[in-house]
Amino acid sequence: QDVALFLQEFNAPDIFMGVFAKSKCPRLTEICVGILGNMACFQDICMSISKDENLGQVLLQRLCDSDSPTLLETSRLLLTCLSQPEVANVWVQRIRENPSVYDCVCFIMSSSTNVELLVKVGEVVDKLFDLDEELMLNWIKNGTCRSVGPSVDDSPEELPDFKIVPCILEAAKQVRSDNPEGLDVYMHILQLLTTVDEGIQAIVQAPDGGKETWSLLYDLICHELCQPDDPPIIVQEQKTVLASILSVLSAMFASQTEQEYTKMRKSKSCFFFYMPLIGSLIRILQYMEGCGKRSVDNSKESEQQETGRVDLNEEDFHLKILKDICCELLSNMLQELTKENTLEGLHQGHLNEQTCSCAFQNLLPLYFASVESFLEVLREADQSLADNLEKRFPSLKVHA
Repeated sequence: QDVALFLQEFNAPDIFMGVFAKSKCPRLTEICVGILGNMACFQDICMSISKDENLGQVLLQRLCDSDSPTLLETSRLLLTCLSQPEVANVWVQRIRENPSVYDCVCFIMSSSTNVELLVKVGEVVDKLFDLDEELMLNWIKNGTCRSVGPSVDDSPEELPDFKIVPCILEAAKQVRSDNPEGLDVYMHILQLLTTVDEGIQAIVQAPDGGKETWSLLYDLICHELCQPDDPPIIVQEQKTVLASILSVLSAMFASQTEQEYTKMRKSKSCFFFYMPLIGSLIRILQYMEGCGKRSVDNSKESEQQETGRVDLNEEDFHLKILKDICCELLSNMLQELTKENTLEGLHQGHLNEQTCSCAFQNLLPLYFASVESFLEVLREADQSLADNLEKRFPSLKVHA
């Protein structure tokens, strides 16, 4: 902090402004932006930097730079400022009034292979959408006009007509293998989009009818996250990214948009999209039950430790959110199953007495209608299994 105050006393931000205006050396620009980012970590200095309108505009222009290290430092600086409640609104308003920011951010997300940069830009977008719904709506509706973007030798280059959802998906594909935290960020951005009708429509009314989004999220749930060879405790580590993914899938599934996506999920290949996903949802619920038992044991051991008790409550809160989202999607999917889907699920091992019992245990009594509807179909596919489940859950048999 002493160094930051020293730099401010000798008008370092003004010196850096001169560097940005005249320097042709990317490393010098990167260093200056990085120093400003370090200085902005301290509240008073951050407020001073943020209130300088000229400096603010120049920094936003750095997002159109073609140099990845400079883009990384610029994104870090923006995230630092957006994380300071006292000045966050200044930057949100500044970005809202500067349309080129949208194009530059989309260009980075859709074309960069620098995972560190993609993660930091994703964090900026996530913070912006979380802070300002109006800006998020503007970006969802954007992409209808072209803007000047990165330039080479001072020659303006026209950017493509970007749409926000494909750009987010492209960035998510880049970070999924190398950076779990980055994947979490981009899945949360998608989840934020589904909090408004316009965002859901932007996903399911894409030219491919939402297939690309569904396929990516389906692949993550069914083939990467919370797998059968993982220990149940993995659900603790992956709870936030799982909740985001399932929330988006649930919003897509519940959407009434009559697009190709709807045809896709009602086609004969429904099993490919339904049963493995249903099996994954039930596995997540099973793992959460295991974590719940461990949490009870841990709480007894740390009953006298207040800090541990607070952490446990926070873990329980996030797991409850995940469970609620998981149960809602599972109940909706069970209602759509046919006899043929169910027979295939039984044959492939996604459905058996153990998995069905887990599903019923978590869905009842809130989703009674869904369970009852599925049980009717199950009777046609496997009468013996249906009878056994009725014995284990008497409320179903009484109602029947």
